[in-house]
Amino acid sequence: MSLEDHYQAIRGEITKVIFGQDEVVDLALASLFSSGHVLLEGPPGVAKTLLVRTIAAALSLDYRRVQMTPDLLPIDITGSSLYREDTRTFEFRPGPVFTNFLLADEINRASARTQSALLEAMQELSVTYDGVSHPLPQPFLTFATQNPIEQEGTYPLPLAQLDRFMFKVDVSYPGPEDEERILREHHATGGTSNPAWMHVKPVVGPEEILQARATIRQTHVREEVIGYVRRLVQATRNDDALAVGASPRAGLMLLMGAKSLARFAGRDFVIPDDIKAAFLPVMRHRVVPAASAELEGATADAILANLVEAIEVPR
Repeated sequence: MSLEDHYQAIRGEITKVIFGQDEVVDLALASLFSSGHVLLEGPPGVAKTLLVRTIAAALSLDYRRVQMTPDLLPIDITGSSLYREDTRTFEFRPGPVFTNFLLADEINRASARTQSALLEAMQELSVTYDGVSHPLPQPFLTFATQNPIEQEGTYPLPLAQLDRFMFKVDVSYPGPEDEERILREHHATGGTSNPAWMHVKPVVGPEEILQARATIRQTHVREEVIGYVRRLVQATRNDDALAVGASPRAGLMLLMGAKSLARFAGRDFVIPDDIKAAFLPVMRHRVVPAASAELEGATADAILANLVEAIEVPR
């Protein structure tokens, strides 16, 4: 099966449960096939956690879920050492991060110290404990959910943590038709929908994901498109409405996301429309609006949208 076939197979399973979130699903799968991590933000009750559980159910991967709370400790995620009387040595016991697919639910309810415990795992794909590095299984990806920071009892993620996420995806309320379908098909579950009850089956395994990642790396990108990405990234640094612009890593993440979207569309090359589709989700959490722009009510999304319109698109 081709990468496009794997994408369609997983998408077919997800749409048994999740309705009206096409963009969110596409970006989630793009990160899965691009070695990226995803941050899903939205108000409670819009199926952020259910989406991740459904993706996990459609994959033959080890899956663990961590409910992030203010009293959660770093070792509750990474693992710790236990003393064994029989050998009189300390033995490392891996935590829930040692899995293929990790869901960090409501990540912005945890302390900064605990949030930082995920930094090494997400960037280096390993955990260091007592000076010993323990590699994580392959593939490894983190899906984190968070409520908007205006909600009581939440803490904004530091930029270093946000930068580890390939995409920040805003999960909004469904449209009228999709919401009626949700009410029609999920009311019998009492609001506790389980992917298994909706007959979601695993259709893609770890080998297929690793092969798909190799295919995406081989996707062709023209020099004109690379120049377009460079101009977009540079424009974020020169815009007076942004106090912090995008880094070179942001440009790389933008290209990787665009390459996945191109493959989903059945192409082995990237076009500017792929870059545009990935631009906001890749950039919105990596830039910081200037104080003057915030006073005028400008959001990162609005500033970035204006910036895209101002940059010339290659033919």
